Amino acid sequence: MCLLWDERGPYTVPTNIRRLSIGLGPWEHMSLRDVDDQYGDMIDFDYCERMSKMSPDEEPQNLDMLQRIVFPEERSRYKISPPPVGQQETELVQIPEVTPEKQSKRAKPACSGKKEIYPELPSERLSTQVNNNKCDNHGNRGDVTNYSRVRDAGNGSEVGSYKPVAEIVKETNQMQRHHSQIKHEGAKTPVRVTEQNPSLKVSEMKNTFDVPKKPRERTPEVQPALKKDMLRRVVRQSKFRHVFGQAVRNDQCYDDIRVSRVTWDSSFCAVNPKFVAIIIDASGGGAFLVLPLQKTGRIDKVYPTVCGHTGPVLDIDWCPHNDLVIASGSEDCTVMVWQIPENGLETALSEPVVVLEGHSKRVGIVSWHPTARNVLLSAGCDNQIIIWNVGTGEAIINLEDMHPDVIFSVSWSRNGSLLCTACKDKKVRVIDPRKKKIVAEKDKAHEGARPMRAIFLADGNIFTTGFSRMSERQLALWKSDNMDEPICVQEMDTSNGVLLPFYDPDTNIVYLCGKGDSSIRYFEITDEAPFVHYLNTFSTKEPQRGMGYMPKRGLDVNKCEIARFYKLHERKCEPIIMTVPRKSDLFQDDLYPDTAGPDPSLEAEEWFAGKNGSPILISLKDGYVSTKNRDLKVVKTNVLETKPSTKAENISTVQKHVSSQPSVKMEDKLEEVLREFKSLRDRVILQDRRIARLEEQVAKVAM
Repeated sequence: MCLLWDERGPYTVPTNIRRLSIGLGPWEHMSLRDVDDQYGDMIDFDYCERMSKMSPDEEPQNLDMLQRIVFPEERSRYKISPPPVGQQETELVQIPEVTPEKQSKRAKPACSGKKEIYPELPSERLSTQVNNNKCDNHGNRGDVTNYSRVRDAGNGSEVGSYKPVAEIVKETNQMQRHHSQIKHEGAKTPVRVTEQNPSLKVSEMKNTFDVPKKPRERTPEVQPALKKDMLRRVVRQSKFRHVFGQAVRNDQCYDDIRVSRVTWDSSFCAVNPKFVAIIIDASGGGAFLVLPLQKTGRIDKVYPTVCGHTGPVLDIDWCPHNDLVIASGSEDCTVMVWQIPENGLETALSEPVVVLEGHSKRVGIVSWHPTARNVLLSAGCDNQIIIWNVGTGEAIINLEDMHPDVIFSVSWSRNGSLLCTACKDKKVRVIDPRKKKIVAEKDKAHEGARPMRAIFLADGNIFTTGFSRMSERQLALWKSDNMDEPICVQEMDTSNGVLLPFYDPDTNIVYLCGKGDSSIRYFEITDEAPFVHYLNTFSTKEPQRGMGYMPKRGLDVNKCEIARFYKLHERKCEPIIMTVPRKSDLFQDDLYPDTAGPDPSLEAEEWFAGKNGSPILISLKDGYVSTKNRDLKVVKTNVLETKPSTKAENISTVQKHVSSQPSVKMEDKLEEVLREFKSLRDRVILQDRRIARLEEQVAKVAM
């Protein structure tokens, strides 16, 4: 369908035009005389006869495209042949022009049909339109309304005239040449019109009169910002978005291990760059395995274990400052500290370095201080927390009146100045242990009755996992100084396994491992909403009974390994490697910022005196090289000390000072070493002289 033109450009057709034909339904049984009397002055029967005799494939000559489109639609709908030419009577009817005021005053019919809107005719042309409105309810034929309008009244248009296509194109070309010589005030729409012969097709005519659409103008300053903002909302930029997990081969797993079946929500596994420790089932007491990392494959049933506890072991933790020292808590109400040989166990180890006795019920949590040497925390089912100086075997701090129920988890802050605890009373507490003061607490951090977990993040915020009132697993982020409202809360699923969080302070990634689940979910924590961003999920077929997490200094930086887990099955321990795919073999400093090293920044006495220290960082660019660890030495005044009572006051009275004598100075130690060196040198000289005499005697005998 085309648009017609005049001096003002393209225009559309009004609805009040007359048509050259009329469509009558088959239900209107009218005689030819009635049709001639009512519609003879408005219908061109010659035109109708030509159209009825024309084949559908034939192109009409000198025909207005408006009527070419409208009439076949009516013809296909009604199939009525026009009356004979002989019966046609011509009569000139003067149709008054209908103004908008008169048209608005005209009464509308009671039942009107659907209106049809047709394109507008060119100037100097009068058309007729007949609207037949049917009313099925009353069976009466609607009024026939005649509308006529002359678009340009000053030009004196003729009634009932029409123009062929060739004339329209010719007039349009003349109009274009005329307008090209006159300067217009506003910009005109370009017209793509070419000279056509009278046999112009409708499709070509349509392409000729189509107005090219202008592309929508975009503001160069606003559009890039909107696009960038949209991309930020859809895809978040992060170098950890493509982290993927991969389990190692079967020959690199630890098989035939009897993992503990104790009903306690701990990880049952602890890992450092040298050993992996796993709590196992043992008859006659509690025990755990300590395996070198390279000892993979099937583990013999008679492999030596650490078996000094008289009850099942509930929790174990490696010392961050000595890869040979591990602490264990048990149902026998004791905490034991063990020193493992450099090359692993060759015989069963049943004698600990020190036994820490102070709890009246089973000990379910043990945790080393992150920056101070020989400072160990233990929490038991007696609802108290004890902080020990392992070097002396003393209980220095006892927090016994802060938790009315069982303590689910305890976490140190980055520099070890604060504690974060989750209790069965649904409260999360931030505690200053040296002042024995609760800094902040949140009641009903998670409203569910299942156990919660709470850990400190590197920026001082607190990350918690728990259950909602509808037993849906949740994770939440809190500010440690103001815990009235969470920074964000996310619901995960409806599983009933406790979520164990493992946090990497260097990359701000939290790994969530649910007990009984077969997947590991990991999230990145940032300063942008929603603050806890889901990254990916690693899934396997077998459920996990526990999980061990390797420190950053034990990873393989050449493979872009950012985390390694040790998943406990029922009879197996399976390492899982988390990797960021990179093409380059060079060291990726953005993945491996400086991390906490094995050297402590404080001694135990300095920390108990109130001093704080941040972790001493090391670079992993050249890989971590372990140094020789010092032996753990415990100095006591009397080895035959009696067993301390359950109260902290009794502990302090039974355990006396470490030594009444002053500590040996460095100068005295140096002098002692020098004396030993001189004695060894003298002994070597004497032995050389003796060997020389013996050689002389042998030579004489030989002669």
